[in-house]
Amino acid sequence: MKKTEETSQAIFITGIDTDAGKTYATASYARMLERQGYGVITQKFIQTGCIGTSEDIEAHRRLLGTGELEEDRLGLTAPVIFSYPASAQLAARLDGREIDLALITKATEELCRRYDRVLIEGAGGLMVPITDEYFAIDYAAEHHLPVVLTTNSRLGSINHTILSLNAIADYGLSLKAVIYNEHYDNDKEREIAADTKAFTGRYLASHFPMAEYYAMPEYDGGLRLERLR
Repeated sequence: MKKTEETSQAIFITGIDTDAGKTYATASYARMLERQGYGVITQKFIQTGCIGTSEDIEAHRRLLGTGELEEDRLGLTAPVIFSYPASAQLAARLDGREIDLALITKATEELCRRYDRVLIEGAGGLMVPITDEYFAIDYAAEHHLPVVLTTNSRLGSINHTILSLNAIADYGLSLKAVIYNEHYDNDKEREIAADTKAFTGRYLASHFPMAEYYAMPEYDGGLRLERLR
């Protein structure tokens, strides 16, 4: 059985911007939950820049070593895919299609019936537009999804992180965890990276004391998260 008796829960994995490291963070978080005994599956909220299959879901399966799952073949893990690599609302317009949020919700609900935890990897950051008046964060708020935020040490990341955290608070969302992606750290900017990581931890302790804080080491063939607080 994939599912235990514990109630299923979907979690929204987002980033401070595009290429923050959400895909690796999603896979790493999934592996951590699996080690805790949960049945876990990953899902892509809206995939752009692909045809037929989701490259992010394929990356999850490769990183987790599962290969393609039945739920992938059924279209449950990437129910909405657009061909153009752009924001969801632009990709949908260029493909001449509507974004069917009800289809995403229905797919998530089915995955929740099969698994203990469903990790929904977002597309870009929280304020990525779905329509002119509806954003990814609106979907998370509407469905009461706890959020895991992926951040890093790239120039401007502190600004993007604080803005994202403030948006999470303003929308009344539950911040489950922050994952600091060490992939962008390098020897030349070691001091900057260390300060960014420490500052983020202090901010969380002050403003989101219940949130977990993890470091995600640069991928070395294994998936692991190091608990910071």
